[in-house]
Amino acid sequence: MTVVLYALVGLLGLAVGSFLNVVIWRVPRGESISHPPSACPRCGHAIRARDNVPLVSWLVLRGRCRDCAAPISARYPLVELATGVLFVAVALGVGFDAPEVWALPAFLYLTAVSVALALIDIDTKTLPNRIVLPSYVVAIVLLALATWGTGDWGDLVRAGIGCVVLWTFYFVVVFAYPKGMGFGDVKLAGLLGLYLGWVGWGALAVGSFAAFVLGGVFSVGLLMLRRAGRKTGIPFGPWMLLGAAVGIVWGEQIFQAYLDLML
Repeated sequence: MTVVLYALVGLLGLAVGSFLNVVIWRVPRGESISHPPSACPRCGHAIRARDNVPLVSWLVLRGRCRDCAAPISARYPLVELATGVLFVAVALGVGFDAPEVWALPAFLYLTAVSVALALIDIDTKTLPNRIVLPSYVVAIVLLALATWGTGDWGDLVRAGIGCVVLWTFYFVVVFAYPKGMGFGDVKLAGLLGLYLGWVGWGALAVGSFAAFVLGGVFSVGLLMLRRAGRKTGIPFGPWMLLGAAVGIVWGEQIFQAYLDLML
């Protein structure tokens, strides 16, 4: 039965990934995500329902439009596959046992939002308000549901504190060095602070710090390979999201190990 549940979560991830492809393309351009239906950008033919099955349709069509044979980017099935895999990974981490399972919707939502925001930031160096701001409301509702399930309302209080602390920290950084970071990063920081704070103080500390470590190592690597200069703008959103993932998964253990070492 558990295997079936994980399979269903994976299928849900594939479907969500298909929707995220629409979000990633349309939201930065200010377009509606519901209308018009998806169509081939070359010939304009609407995508048929049978050609819109996540992952499978791309393989069946061999990566080409059914009508004009124009190539379809491999990025579309890769986003679908990555989202499906990540959904299963989150389900494995959270599990289906009570009361932990109450947190599953909240972290599946964060996973979906992270995929969309990371790719949009890489493409356009923006973190759209249309995604980030409504996510505050959704995150609060889903984390409140998770808290109701676990019965520990201190988690929700800690989430609120994490939101304020991380938002304020990034705001100060942007105010002090506006060329290094944008206000979109500040708004994303508050959202990630909600999740990190809900998990624990260790997750909040490690997740916040990991973003700068990972982003810094990547930037130094690009400089050493001469793939970027000192003034090259590098999207920081993906590193914030990856750092938050590190904090959520391993933050409490890393923080406790650090305290044990220091004390």
